[in-house]
Amino acid sequence: MTPTIEAVGLRKRFGKTVALDGLDLVAEPGQVLAVLGPNGAGKTTFVRAVATLLRPDGGELRVAGHDVRREPKAVRRIIGLAGQYAAVEPAMTGRENLEMVARLFGHDARSARAGSARVLEQLGLAEAADRLARTYSGGMRRKLDLGASLVGAPRLLLLDEPTTGLDPRSRVELWDAIRALVEQGTDVLLTTQYLDEADHLASRIVIIDHGRAVAAGTPQELKQRAGRNVIEVHVRHREDLSRVAATLATLDHGEPQVEEATRRVSISVEAGTDRLRDALASLDAMGTSIDDIALRPPTLDEVFLALTGQALDEAADAAGHDETRDAAGHAVA
Repeated sequence: MTPTIEAVGLRKRFGKTVALDGLDLVAEPGQVLAVLGPNGAGKTTFVRAVATLLRPDGGELRVAGHDVRREPKAVRRIIGLAGQYAAVEPAMTGRENLEMVARLFGHDARSARAGSARVLEQLGLAEAADRLARTYSGGMRRKLDLGASLVGAPRLLLLDEPTTGLDPRSRVELWDAIRALVEQGTDVLLTTQYLDEADHLASRIVIIDHGRAVAAGTPQELKQRAGRNVIEVHVRHREDLSRVAATLATLDHGEPQVEEATRRVSISVEAGTDRLRDALASLDAMGTSIDDIALRPPTLDEVFLALTGQALDEAADAAGHDETRDAAGHAVA
């Protein structure tokens, strides 16, 4: 079966800055592929290359078998793109926004109306379809922006940080909409700064750093690669945090992490349950009051930190301060 996306040795420079440095990546049909990486890793550059918005300097990049450099028009016919910010016209209704985009895709008036109605229903916006877009909430505007990328019925949907700035409820609603699209046959390439988003949506994850893929697999496979579990202890009294941290430090060579706000202490330990029993015995001997203790697998954030040396939330905080831009002023992180 032809891969939806196939990149081999993909390279792109902006002056002295190397954005993509021999990136290898494959997205199979029927998947949500999440691309994760710290700020400046090359995520947005890769999405823009897939969308034919920039030309790679070297390597190969195919979308559904079409070479992006030799067949850009064929690629554009099968993709939809939703960028980091909602690109809707606030003075038009939701329905008018989608019908306008459908006409720009070349649909006649009748098919534009039918396609827009289908997408509005698909995204749960039918009841608000005839309201001005400026009256929409942030989550509704993001859905409408997503809908604009769908009226052309794309085989591949490119989502570049689609839930940035949304409240938790709106994020979950947008996740549901994306899952529904995948069930109906749309493949998705997703970049995100939210590890839980990738965990919830992605069939496969590729972590890139400095323009190269450093790890790839399902969310569960990546967690297993860390090879360590985490013991978390929630203490009842804040003054016990330091004593609990000192006790957990004796269980392994790791450094305990203390969160005073949540009264939580955690430490990474070798996989297995023996360490949890040791922790329980040590804390019981101390007479410390605890509200909860648990042994869990590593999170994607912890896997990301182990692979790149930087937590993804730290990378997100850095965004906008040191991102690389091309000659036209576009971010190429």
